[in-house]
Order: sequence, then C-alpha cells, then structure tokens
Amino acid sequence: MARMSAEERRESVIRAAMIEFARGGYNGTSTEVIAKRVGVSQPYLFRLFPGKQAIFLAASGRCCQEVTGVFKEASKGLEGEGALHAMGEAYQALIADDPDMLLMQMQMYVAVASAEAAGDREFGEALRAGWMEMYDTVRLALGPDLGDTTQFLAYGMLVNVLVSMGFQPDHRVWTGFYESAQPKK
Repeated sequence: MARMSAEERRESVIRAAMIEFARGGYNGTSTEVIAKRVGVSQPYLFRLFPGKQAIFLAASGRCCQEVTGVFKEASKGLEGEGALHAMGEAYQALIADDPDMLLMQMQMYVAVASAEAAGDREFGEALRAGWMEMYDTVRLALGPDLGDTTQFLAYGMLVNVLVSMGFQPDHRVWTGFYESAQPKK
C-alpha cells in the first residue's frame, strides 16, 4: 500500500473533521477524535494544521465550497426560475445524501455566533467569505433581482432548520414551499 502524501493526509483530516464537527460541534469535538478517525496521532495532526480552529476553518471552508459547487453545477446553462428550481432540487439531494453536510453548516453558524459573543470577530470572517461566495453564486444564477437571491437563501435556511429538526417530507410544514425546495418523500 502506498503512503499518503501530506496533502492527501490533510484532505483526510478535512473530511474527518467535517464529520466530527458536524456531529459534535466546535466545542464538543476534540482533535483526538479527528486524529483517531483519520488514523494519525495528534502531533501529526498539528503538523498539518496549527490548531483546532484551523482544522474547523478548513472543514467549514470545504463545506461552503461543496454547497457552492452544487449550486454552480445545478444552475449551469440556466437562469432565473430554471436555475432556482435546479439549485433547490440539487441542495435537497445533497443534504439527503450527506446529512453531515447540513449538520456542518448548522455547526458553522453556532461556532461563529459563539465566537463573536465572546468578542472574536476574526473567527467568522473566513466563514462569512465562504458564505458570500455561495450568495454570489446564487445571485449570478438568479439574475439582478436581489429579492430572488434573498428569498432562495431564506428558503434554504428554513429548509436547514426544518430538516435539522426532523420534520418528515410529508409533514404539513412543507406545504407552502415550492416543489423543488421540498424534501423528497
């Protein structure tokens, strides 16, 4: 078996961190559990990343990149309502296929709010930058009306909350959503 390069190992850490942080949050996840999931020692982990915060930021950045990539791919060649429905369906498929992706997003919001409540605004800057790339991707696909972008992302945040809370696809709470924003039954 060939040895992994440092970059491949770094990638493994980011993937493992996404899973562990998604499930345990920033404060509830130790670097030890991430190292164990990857199969490396904690000292090796800290050769790849300077600390837990750097690991969390890398995992969060990857999460934002992946969601943004889903929106870009789904809206390719489309605009307006066609792009809206394609992105909505692609996002529902993403969080259905990879529930940790949804949980990681929720943990990102909690971690930023917690850090800022403690006076650390810098922590959220990188995460806001990733989120703004997502925003700009949606805006580009939906066109110049900022209301369309805001509404799409507002629906998305509500979808995140409802799915996180375990509302099943046939629950009446989904009735007011346009079809592409509803989870598949």
